[in-house]
Amino acid sequence: MTALLDHQGPSASPRRPEPGDRVRESMTRLPRALALPLTLLTGRPHLGQRPVRFTATRHLVNAFWSIGCGLVASATALATGGWWLFLLLPGWAMTLHGMRNLRMMVYHQCAHRNMWRRPRLDAALGTALAGLLVVQDFKRYSEEHVGDHHALHHMTLRDPTVQAFLVSLELAPGMSRGQMWRRVLAKIASPRFHLRFLAARVRSYLHAATPLARLCWVATTAVVAALATWLHLWTFVLTAWVLPLTFFYQISNTLRLCVKHTFPAPEQRVRKGREYFGSLTNAIFLGEPAPDAALPPGRRLLAWTRWWLRMLLVHFPARYLVLTGDTVCHDFHHRHPMSKDWADYIFAREADRVSGAGGWPDYRHVWGLVPAIDAVFDSLRAADPTEYSLSRLADINHRELFAAFDD
Repeated sequence: MTALLDHQGPSASPRRPEPGDRVRESMTRLPRALALPLTLLTGRPHLGQRPVRFTATRHLVNAFWSIGCGLVASATALATGGWWLFLLLPGWAMTLHGMRNLRMMVYHQCAHRNMWRRPRLDAALGTALAGLLVVQDFKRYSEEHVGDHHALHHMTLRDPTVQAFLVSLELAPGMSRGQMWRRVLAKIASPRFHLRFLAARVRSYLHAATPLARLCWVATTAVVAALATWLHLWTFVLTAWVLPLTFFYQISNTLRLCVKHTFPAPEQRVRKGREYFGSLTNAIFLGEPAPDAALPPGRRLLAWTRWWLRMLLVHFPARYLVLTGDTVCHDFHHRHPMSKDWADYIFAREADRVSGAGGWPDYRHVWGLVPAIDAVFDSLRAADPTEYSLSRLADINHRELFAAFDD
């Protein structure tokens, strides 16, 4: 499916149907009860949809609730056995979904001191989540993320996202889209890649954590290991918690990385200002046009069957397991990193788009996870090989290998 571009002038009000609305507006033929679920799935509201308010605390509670339900489902599967083992699939999915929401949304907002906008409380939560998820130490992540990813160094060699592409994924300008896909798929299927990734996560957490934080983490890990041995729960711990936290988490992280930002074109000489920074991030919406109501009955039935299967088996997993939380509207975050409305990311982005984007360029979006990855790969293929050279990166990158990957 091709990329779609929003076009909304600064004086456009009220909002009118546009070509970019075609996919989402086609879904309004479904029952009204599905409007909100479809908005949460696609990442985009339909015309005239009333905003639904979310809070930071609700996102935090929902993430832990998802993890709890996932652990219960996995425990039930392991305790019952037989056909009940299929419960591991939704159990893993719910656990991973909660973990990724904690990392990509809650932990991220804490790093901006924008979770509850109470710096000490945000930092305390971020510090705790770093240990729980075994990711880069919160203080160091916050400094590097805000200083290198959100400042003038965005999508330069100092940006952790760029370092992850060049070092961890071993992608480079000039590679074809097919070469990049094969490289990424080989990485996420490689045990060596996952072991190095996990080792870097542990190292990046322990290296910069305070002595007290390291002591608490080691002590907690030891206690969990002792209880698992005493209560014969190692199968549960490894299957229900460690597997989603490592292998599944790292696959999700890798695919998410591949849609975060596009690389600037070599001819784009002006590397500052809203026009430039706004061009580096797209929204990624999930879904496809609903079948035409004018189709003959037989063809309409087949079209709806195919539509539902693709929405449930392709787009829902992409949204639930990869593009979790507000990552579908990551462009809004880069334009307004300290927005008080971040918890209402879908409706906040749409309101900003309709109002004319406040001096920023028109919002852009891509429909579908694979087309979004293709767009990023194409931008890297066309990027300046001199600017994004590993020889230059060696003089700049002082992080542990893979530490920048989990960004």
